[in-house]
Amino acid sequence: MKKQLVLLVMFLLPIVASADDQSGTCGKNLTWKFEEATKTLVISGTGNMEDYSDYTPWSSFRESIAKILLEEGVASIGDRAFISCSSLVSITLPNSVTSIGTAAFSRCSNLISITIPDGLTYIGDYAFNGCSCLISITLPNSVTYIGDSAFYVCSGLTSITIPNSVTSIGDYAFYHCSGLTSITLPNSVTSIGEYAFLECSSLTSITIPNSVTSIGKGAFGGCSSLASITIPDGVISIGNYAFSSCSSLTSITIPNSVTSIGDYAFWGCSGLSSITIPNSVTSIGGYAFSRCNRITALTLSENLQIIKRNTFEGCRSLQEVIIPAKVEYIYQEAFADCYALECVKVLATTPPFAYDNTFSNYDIPLYVPTESMDTYQATNPWRKFTSFKTLTGQDVETKVCAKPTISYKKGKLIFDCATEGATCQYTITDSDIQSGAGNEVQLAVTYNISAYAKKTGYQNSETTTATLCWIEQEPKTEGIIGGVANVPAQALLIQSEGGSLTVQGADDGAPVSVYSINGAMVGSAISQNGHAQITTNLPAGSVSIVKVYQKAVKVIVK
Repeated sequence: MKKQLVLLVMFLLPIVASADDQSGTCGKNLTWKFEEATKTLVISGTGNMEDYSDYTPWSSFRESIAKILLEEGVASIGDRAFISCSSLVSITLPNSVTSIGTAAFSRCSNLISITIPDGLTYIGDYAFNGCSCLISITLPNSVTYIGDSAFYVCSGLTSITIPNSVTSIGDYAFYHCSGLTSITLPNSVTSIGEYAFLECSSLTSITIPNSVTSIGKGAFGGCSSLASITIPDGVISIGNYAFSSCSSLTSITIPNSVTSIGDYAFWGCSGLSSITIPNSVTSIGGYAFSRCNRITALTLSENLQIIKRNTFEGCRSLQEVIIPAKVEYIYQEAFADCYALECVKVLATTPPFAYDNTFSNYDIPLYVPTESMDTYQATNPWRKFTSFKTLTGQDVETKVCAKPTISYKKGKLIFDCATEGATCQYTITDSDIQSGAGNEVQLAVTYNISAYAKKTGYQNSETTTATLCWIEQEPKTEGIIGGVANVPAQALLIQSEGGSLTVQGADDGAPVSVYSINGAMVGSAISQNGHAQITTNLPAGSVSIVKVYQKAVKVIVK
């Protein structure tokens, strides 16, 4: 019994000592010890540290750790090993360390400096995330990978040396490193990850080597101090948002290797004054150059087939646009708010499909191929341009259909246009034809009519409007069959133009009066030869009431 008690005490002794000394293991052959007096965490032994998820052995006092001493032999720093050690100011890694795990120093908010050994090859995702006091860091030539968000929101970082061994920059790697002023990428880098330098607002220059073949989505978005940049010849695609909101960017060269420019790629680059898109580009994303309000000149790729929605919207200094011959579709607001446009030139013989709001301003010349002039003048929205010229600059008279007339004879509405071969397009609405509820319907027997003329090769005419109604004559009471009285009716056609109202069809000598919507008489006339004309002072668009005998009809003043 005594022997068993001794063994039990001997078994408990290491645990008690560990608690008193704040020590333990952190790897197969690694131990840790926290020295309270110096606030130093010492890690000894050989091999790799353990990876942690949410809890480390020193979690309860990690905010008190002011210094971390890694002895020679430690091969790696485990995932989340020193996360939120907010009192840590500096650290030197021994030569034996070859990798830094995910979020290893994440949120070490007072870390100012770290010395990295030459043998390090790997920096994990989020490794220094939120180390906002880290000023500079030099990576050795052994490093091949910089993980996603590795230096995420290291806002105090002013400089970093990236060695020739690095082949890729991870997504969000330097996101919001707002103190970073310049960076040189080595020739070994082939790709720049998504949002890699997003919101590096102090970055004024960056050298992108020829080895780079892709620039990820949002890679330099929000780099508002970036003044100029040259995209190397090897780049094939420029990702979505790649340079969005680079408001200080004044010039950019896009090489012939680029085949696609992503959505919002240069959105809000308000300092960009000119852009040449090489013939290698076959696709430009929506909003790609939106809000580039200083661009005055624009050269598009000859191989472009589609101009997407809002691609050049808000380019308020753009004076001329030449749309290449292969373009087949131009989507909504592609050139909206480009109010400085002085002309548009379209090289395609077949008018590209476009929308009425593709352009905001149609009060400018349109240049098109001579052989396609009639087609453009008859096709929306191209027909909306106020003047037409051939591509050589020769003026072409705009042909417009004559405004049609409306008359009523022998129970028929007659539309007539002075332009030979024109067809009248009409719309007739009846206020009586509607759904509702109740026990009776008051039939006004009033039709609102509108008509315009169209012809191939001509612009559509202005629209003519009229109101057709009937007034009752004295009803016949003789010969009533089946209780239905024959009530003769007389047709009236009322038209308005330039503030004057014309009433056709009233009896000679019939009084015709016009009232405002408030009931004030604004004009009157006596019908002669079935015709009465009244000039009013009512503004266009106001509602007037025309009264013949006891029949009152509402008419919009034109």
